[in-house]
Amino acid sequence: MNSETLFSMALGLQPPWQVKAVTFSTDELARSELHLHIDFVTGSRFLDDANNLCPVHDTVERQWQHLSFFEHTCYLHCAVPRITTTDGKVRTVDVPWHGRQWFYPVIRSLSASLIEREMPVNRVAEILKVNPQRIWTIFNHWISKAKAADDPSTITKLGVDETSTKKGHHYVTLGVDLDEARVIHVTEGKGKATLQSIQQHLEDKGVDKEQVEQISMDLSPSFIAGAAESFPSAQITFDRFHVVKLLNEAMNQVRIAERKEHDALKGHKYTFLKNRENLSDKKEKELDELIQLYPTLGEVNRLKVLFNDLWEMPDKPTAEAFLRQWCDAVDAAKIPAFIKFANTVRGHWSGIVHFVESLISNGILEGINSKIQLAKRRARAYRNINNFINMIYFLCGKLKFDYPLYFT
Repeated sequence: MNSETLFSMALGLQPPWQVKAVTFSTDELARSELHLHIDFVTGSRFLDDANNLCPVHDTVERQWQHLSFFEHTCYLHCAVPRITTTDGKVRTVDVPWHGRQWFYPVIRSLSASLIEREMPVNRVAEILKVNPQRIWTIFNHWISKAKAADDPSTITKLGVDETSTKKGHHYVTLGVDLDEARVIHVTEGKGKATLQSIQQHLEDKGVDKEQVEQISMDLSPSFIAGAAESFPSAQITFDRFHVVKLLNEAMNQVRIAERKEHDALKGHKYTFLKNRENLSDKKEKELDELIQLYPTLGEVNRLKVLFNDLWEMPDKPTAEAFLRQWCDAVDAAKIPAFIKFANTVRGHWSGIVHFVESLISNGILEGINSKIQLAKRRARAYRNINNFINMIYFLCGKLKFDYPLYFT
């Protein structure tokens, strides 16, 4: 079996197509190239749009870059036939190796690199010796196809959170199916309109907005307004991680104020912010000493630890009674940063207390966001927002891809 026949088989060519010649060349930089010259059998006819076999009018020389063959950059060459169709027009024949499906090994390599080796697109392009834009074009094609076939019809619990696309105020908002732990929709921005975009996406997929029964999100006023308008039947749970973040910020404000007056507090930011069980024995001992020495810090630390008992309350009445007592204790302590936090709690009361009934949070989204930010740092930058959004779908959407089994 000669090399032309072997390469014809490797390329999946079917009659009348065949590899007629195989050549190697080396440029002035000692870079080697493999050139496969493809031809069709003399006298062949090709189908037009009406499915009629038509004669060849003439040919046009074309060249394509294919996957590298070992260390050799590979190029395909062909005198592409033009046919005279049954309606008298001259049309170029669609060759079987042209188009996105032909390069399915590229996307397969890309997937393996990103998922198994966590390799950025530019590095994949470098290895395959193709322009990165070609990888992105193929990648975005398959993401779009998988998104079109995606079925979010079982969603009842929605998580909403934003993530930054780059430094500065540039964000996308994620809509996540909390039961399936996957991203179902990504949209630019982080305001009220993003909830409308998620609702419209679900509606386009045949999911009525009334089907979403629960939403977990942060305390953003625009998210609250968007949820009320776009998912009026859904009960809101304010994400416990965002609530605790606000509590820790209040704790840190008190520590900073005390630190200005007491040098001994230097270097103890996380001594107060971490949960006790996450402290080393040394740090735990230091914490006990500091809250004895500085009564204000001792009091806010007590309130911080006590607040987190809320998440273990057995039911809504018990949670509400506990939270009322906690807010009263804050008022009695008269510590401004904690009074501000307590007022925030009162202003978002139902959504915070509802956690003990819904037991949902954005913990899944925090994990997804970490994966996104890692991919963003690894890639350093994406060429455009669409590439970034599609990478989120690829990494976190659990999409199904139906790559073709054959080149043709």
